[in-house]
Amino acid sequence: MTELRSILDEAAREGLISPEVGGRLLPFLTERGVAVAAVQPALAAEGPAWSDTETPRFVRGFHDVLITIGIVVALVGLWGLAPLYAVPVAIIVLSEILVRRQRLALPAVSLTIALFCWTFLLMSRVFTPWTSQIGAELTQFVAGFPILLGVYYARYRVPLSLALAIMSTLALVLTLLLRLVQWLSGNPAFFVDHLALLAAIALVCALGLFATALYFDLGDRLRRTTRSDIAFWLHLGAAPALLYSTVSLLSFGEGGHIFELGNMSARTPVVVATVAALMLIGLVIDRRAFVTSGLLSLGVAIFSVFRHGSATVDTYVSTTLIVVGAIVLVIGTGWMPLRRLVLRALPPAIANRLPPG
Repeated sequence: MTELRSILDEAAREGLISPEVGGRLLPFLTERGVAVAAVQPALAAEGPAWSDTETPRFVRGFHDVLITIGIVVALVGLWGLAPLYAVPVAIIVLSEILVRRQRLALPAVSLTIALFCWTFLLMSRVFTPWTSQIGAELTQFVAGFPILLGVYYARYRVPLSLALAIMSTLALVLTLLLRLVQWLSGNPAFFVDHLALLAAIALVCALGLFATALYFDLGDRLRRTTRSDIAFWLHLGAAPALLYSTVSLLSFGEGGHIFELGNMSARTPVVVATVAALMLIGLVIDRRAFVTSGLLSLGVAIFSVFRHGSATVDTYVSTTLIVVGAIVLVIGTGWMPLRRLVLRALPPAIANRLPPG
């Protein structure tokens, strides 16, 4: 039954049937004894049933790309005329046609991003969160994102919308935790004097995001359902969140100020070690997206090393590009052999729950 459900979900993602029809077909076929036949040994010997490709499901063809270009151009035009009123109407109309009826994946992603940007604009107009203190305005500003994105997911079932709703919910939890600690201390500027605690709380929320991504990922180790799509987007957000919160906690500058990515000359080893750890984690869970999202910060770290040396501007920019490019090529071309080595080093109880190597 699980295999049959996966096939029907895949058919809905490809636009062959609607999700409602798939939901009605499952009990209909099950009651009549329809099942997925097991793979014959002869076929199994030809190759593994699982492919190591991590192709995002929102990339399907140039048809989706063409429609997405039209969406972007139209919404940018509307944004220049009446962003607060015209854009949400256009998002809803286009979502009903392109997402709910035609099930187009890449347009669904672009419309979800447009909704996120519009929500940011709306919350900025209603509330004023840009203050030095963590107050009610910031909490109310963040609270709008999980509500609107959650409603959008409930209607259109776009994996990115659920991932953004989860990430914004964790951001809301972070603001509530900060306000609670601030209230218990009785000092509105408590975190100005206790930046290490601020970084620690941020790290806890980043770990919560990573754990949520793993929950969706491990629930679909063969990556056949939308759980894998949701995990893909969550991992994209989890890697930079883990990187910045970890480095902020481990690296403090003069006067107790938290480390900043733009000023890392003495903290570069911490960044490099953190990114290396994230790459190892991405290798274990077989998520290139998790690794990719940390490469930009690694590039900044390497750039800082050469910048504070004796190299000229052209030299350290070029060297940074060469080093980062070499790392990407080594990881990309040797991904599967490296992953097999890592899986063999893990206990079988853990390795058997991860995607096959």
